[in-house]
Amino acid sequence: MTAAKTAGPFVWFDFGGVLSPPLDDLFERYEEVAGIAPDLLKFAIAEVGAEYGLAPLAPIELALLDEREWVGKLHAVLRAKQPEIDLSRSEPDFGRQWFAGHQANSAVRDFAIELAEGGTRVGVLSNNVVEWEPYWHAMIDLDGVLSALIDSCKVGVRKPDPAIFALAAEHADVASGQCLLIDDLDENCVAARQSGWQAVQFRDAGQAIAEVREALERWPG
Repeated sequence: MTAAKTAGPFVWFDFGGVLSPPLDDLFERYEEVAGIAPDLLKFAIAEVGAEYGLAPLAPIELALLDEREWVGKLHAVLRAKQPEIDLSRSEPDFGRQWFAGHQANSAVRDFAIELAEGGTRVGVLSNNVVEWEPYWHAMIDLDGVLSALIDSCKVGVRKPDPAIFALAAEHADVASGQCLLIDDLDENCVAARQSGWQAVQFRDAGQAIAEVREALERWPG
């Protein structure tokens, strides 16, 4: 006889673009620190992804290569694109530079805590990188709050692959219909809904929090 799943909604927060600062802020700050313009860095990230036939960050978010190998490939693309570029300030420890000086989105973090304290289980479902964990984990500081954390680089699958939504629900011991994802990318929200989840696309904290509250108020049972 199959054991019953745990009842009640389970709210999953994306990290990058939801719990993190706005991604534009991260790119702009990295330019200040490392001297690489956002559009140029995005181009290099996309080129490395394309080398593997994958989405821009997928190779490192799936741990197909380590951070230093990935940075080396970025640098090679950047030098080919712009031979005169100065990469002396771009360090192999990309995550340390990328996250330095940043704080989590306080409104979203506070909302996660509020939900957990009110009895709604919360988790993080993130496409992320092995070497970056110490930085972003410390940034969100939710160790005593989260009921689950699913990280693409540790499970070998990433959003929007349907497999990660099935894996997350199984890990949290909930049915797919009990899960709600907050994510800034439309493709991830679409994939979540196709997997039987509810989803709220994050545009800003006020909008997303209001939509999640509304969804939870309508939650069956």
